[in-house]
Amino acid sequence: MSFEHASVTKGLMFGFALSSIAAGIFDLKHYLNLQLVPHISRHHQYWRLLVHCLACASSSDLLLTELLLYNVGIPIERAFGGVKYTSFFVISAVTTILASFLALLVAQITPVTRSLFNNIPSGPIAIMFAVVYQYMRLVPPAYHFRVFGIGMSDKIWAYAVALQLAVAQFPATLLPTAIGLLVGYLYRSDFLQLKSWRISPRVVRFAETWIAPLLGEAKPVRRTNRVLPEPRPLAGSRRQAANLNKDEVITTARSSQRRRSTAGRTAPPAASAPEANMEADDTHNHADGNGSGMVRQWMSELASGVRPIAPGGGTVRAPSESEIAVLTGMFPDIDREVVLGVLQRSPNIEAAAETLLTAHPTS
Repeated sequence: MSFEHASVTKGLMFGFALSSIAAGIFDLKHYLNLQLVPHISRHHQYWRLLVHCLACASSSDLLLTELLLYNVGIPIERAFGGVKYTSFFVISAVTTILASFLALLVAQITPVTRSLFNNIPSGPIAIMFAVVYQYMRLVPPAYHFRVFGIGMSDKIWAYAVALQLAVAQFPATLLPTAIGLLVGYLYRSDFLQLKSWRISPRVVRFAETWIAPLLGEAKPVRRTNRVLPEPRPLAGSRRQAANLNKDEVITTARSSQRRRSTAGRTAPPAASAPEANMEADDTHNHADGNGSGMVRQWMSELASGVRPIAPGGGTVRAPSESEIAVLTGMFPDIDREVVLGVLQRSPNIEAAAETLLTAHPTS
């Protein structure tokens, strides 16, 4: 997988990585933690609601976030498009911030929930699970498999990474996980009428002018047009290795060099009269698209693996109509069924003619 048509995801991965590294270097991670008591209720530090999702709390959370963005964010961005995906990310960020604040207030009702869910770790955990919900609903599985009789798909690997992020700081991370899935459901169902909102065209032009050049060009994956792999060359054959690295040019036109080489070929030596007749008959059958004798022979060989065995021990073949016509003209007094039976038990037309001459010398 590459970053083709996924420049927003590429920028988000760079942004989360740089902000998390900067917060660790300058010792700012304690400012990113979101805690209702005493940060918001006593000190009124409401700015923590805006900055707590900018950087990850630890290097392990950063690794899981990057893996989720790469495996989940890229397919969603390609399905949505860059502008809609950016709009979805902004909506998810704003909605998760408001939902997190309300969830912290609701958790203060009982002493148990107050002690368990008074703190939300820093990092875009809720936003990532909103993206995971879109991945669950939009991206179909590529293949299925079974482990100990349990059916699974290739999406299980992305879900495994998401599960590790959900239990990274258990039980504090359970609250943003549930909030992210809820926000993803609300956006998907369009209950709040948010799917039609898009960011300003000025912001899009600014990002394309100033931010996109910093990320670099997302070149498409080089796809070869080879159908079947060729054998690897030996260690000393550099010329063959260079030829294998080149893609085969696929064309339906007939090259002039091939026509000249075909015209310059010498004619093969003349064959005997019966062989020439057989070759001419086979060529005629292939040219007319008939080829019934060869088709019957191939079908019988494919059906049984070998030629059928005659009662006398010989093999039975399917003669062509031209062979039957030649022998019928040579032996007009012999029935067609007899000629056909002799041809079926003879390897070629010459052997069949000799058999008929031996059996009917007066014909």
